[in-house]
Amino acid sequence: MHKNSPTRPLRTKQRLGKYRIERKLGEGGFAIVFQAADTIEGGRVALKIPYGHLVTEEVLEDFRREVRLAAQLKNDHILPLKNADFIDGHFVVAFPLGERTLADRLQSRLSLATALDFAEQMLEAVAYAHEHRIIHCDIKPENMILFPDGQLMLTDFGIAKVAMKTIRASGSGTVGYVAPEQAMGKPSFRSDVFSLGLILYRMLTGTLPEWPYDWPPQGHQRLRRLHPALVELVRRAMSLDPRKRFQDAMQMLSALRRIKARALRTGSTSGRKSKSSKSKDWRAVQRLQFLRSYGNQLQAKHNCSKCEGPLAEAMHFCPWCGETRPVHNGSISLPQHCPRCHRGLKTDWRFCPWCYGPGFEVTSTRQYPDRRYTGKCSNRACRRKLLMLFMRYCPWCHRKVRQRWRIEGSDDKCPSCGWGVINTFWSYCPWCGKTLAAKRKR
Repeated sequence: MHKNSPTRPLRTKQRLGKYRIERKLGEGGFAIVFQAADTIEGGRVALKIPYGHLVTEEVLEDFRREVRLAAQLKNDHILPLKNADFIDGHFVVAFPLGERTLADRLQSRLSLATALDFAEQMLEAVAYAHEHRIIHCDIKPENMILFPDGQLMLTDFGIAKVAMKTIRASGSGTVGYVAPEQAMGKPSFRSDVFSLGLILYRMLTGTLPEWPYDWPPQGHQRLRRLHPALVELVRRAMSLDPRKRFQDAMQMLSALRRIKARALRTGSTSGRKSKSSKSKDWRAVQRLQFLRSYGNQLQAKHNCSKCEGPLAEAMHFCPWCGETRPVHNGSISLPQHCPRCHRGLKTDWRFCPWCYGPGFEVTSTRQYPDRRYTGKCSNRACRRKLLMLFMRYCPWCHRKVRQRWRIEGSDDKCPSCGWGVINTFWSYCPWCGKTLAAKRKR
């Protein structure tokens, strides 16, 4: 036990430095997770606080090493670590606060489209880690955090290793999603693949396979309605022999992307298809086609909290269902965020280009070049004049942007605001929220 670790339990409304504890979110064999308010920066965070009796000098040294390693991982589907430090004698690890975990979501049935979307997101996270030669070692639904826009983020990189090592030393812990060879002390990239396979099987069937993992496991009847290529992908990931699995998450992600469209057209986890389920599968295919054609250009990395349609950070309305988005709830592509609309900001901007409001105290006088600057402000007196795609206001002088932004590859324009839209896919303008003329004629 660390000499500074307190023995008294934490309570609701208690202060830990700048954090005020609001409620307990969960508890495990290694730590308690709280929801807390950040009284300085505003907003809420999740605080993971290991039990005092487990925080030894050796554990702390492991933590420091793993936290430095995890801090190097910058990916849209890896939960960033906000802070890790001793506060009032407690070792506190702070993360952005999500809506719920994948474990919570799995209490109700998933559609095939949602299951495959979650699978692709969690594979992207693990593939990025594997590309950087990092093994997670504790992939499970409890370590996957869901945000209101449908974004999934994997957490506990590095920290999971320390937790598992400490829990094993204390004689507790469960097998859960751990690969057999990892339980014997020989983890590898293929061990993470095995864990991913178990989660995918559970999402598709509602059942978690158990030792000895013979194929087909319990609940396999629900796999009969799925595309054979998807079933084979799951079976290969769950192979008891590590040599027969995908060599890493990058290979598994590539395989999933090759078969995803076919799998969506063929199968459903809910039995016989009704008209509504066919409609949902068709929408999934349509959205996949949109992402292939325009996803990279528009940076459509997020999902609508209402209809789950893909959308971009800059959009103020969902182009699929018309839901308003005055506040962005997903990750951001810039180093800071606006406290009003939560969209990204650069440190040398004086104003938020996405919403209208008072300016900010500039944190950097350095002028950062950026390939995303593709337009110019119409104000002749503007100091820099540089604009990024779909900005509403100039970040330098605050003037409203007169330029009518276009979408490369589409000649469609919103009849109300004149900005570029894609009538082939969208029902609403993501910039002004008006129903598109092409949809009104139907």
